[in-house]
Amino acid sequence: MKLLIVEDNRALVANLFAYFEARGHVLDAAPDGATGLRLAADNHYDAIVLDWALPRMEGVRVLGELRQSVRKDVPVLMLTAKAETADKVEALRTGADDYLVKPFDLAELEARLLAQVRRASGRVTDTRLRVGDLVMDLSTLEVTRGAQSIALQPATRRLLEVLMRASPALVPRERLQDALWGDDAPDRDLLRSQMHLLRRAIDAPFSTKLLRTVARVGYRLAAMPDRDHAEDE
Repeated sequence: MKLLIVEDNRALVANLFAYFEARGHVLDAAPDGATGLRLAADNHYDAIVLDWALPRMEGVRVLGELRQSVRKDVPVLMLTAKAETADKVEALRTGADDYLVKPFDLAELEARLLAQVRRASGRVTDTRLRVGDLVMDLSTLEVTRGAQSIALQPATRRLLEVLMRASPALVPRERLQDALWGDDAPDRDLLRSQMHLLRRAIDAPFSTKLLRTVARVGYRLAAMPDRDHAEDE
């Protein structure tokens, strides 16, 4: 799953990242409601975990905007300390798909999210991204090329998703760095090493190469050759 966590408790966010990334899921996080709404509008997520008491915009307002203005049908699970029945009813009526009260069990949270993603998949005609014979299933995070399954680490898989969504357009280096690190991009050029891992996984075993480097600009994923191909490895 690709999840968006909208939560201002840094310790809780760190625990969620440690648990879910270790189990192969991909996560983004927003520390306030306004940022969470923007990320939800600009990106694809399989599910959103949304706190109620948030800076800048309360979670239930984020939920209302998400359903009414942004018009997203992504599953939303409210994860909050508000345990009153009236609060649960308000959240569910506003558009929440599920509601879990803190403190909670991480395994239960994962099971609830997976159940919501399975239900939502029935509303989606195709959850797969394709470039040539390379396929990423967004509902399972499985990546295949032809008949061969490809194992990717979460960071490399996130880069691949960005490239596949943009294909065949060029993706600037800055956008890829932002997808991995946001505003905390490292000083060293770690993007180059991540792209090397991605190229080795999706291209090295195959005769037809899909990943192209445009020197000093960015990368593109395309099934057809182009003239601006310039390897940086």
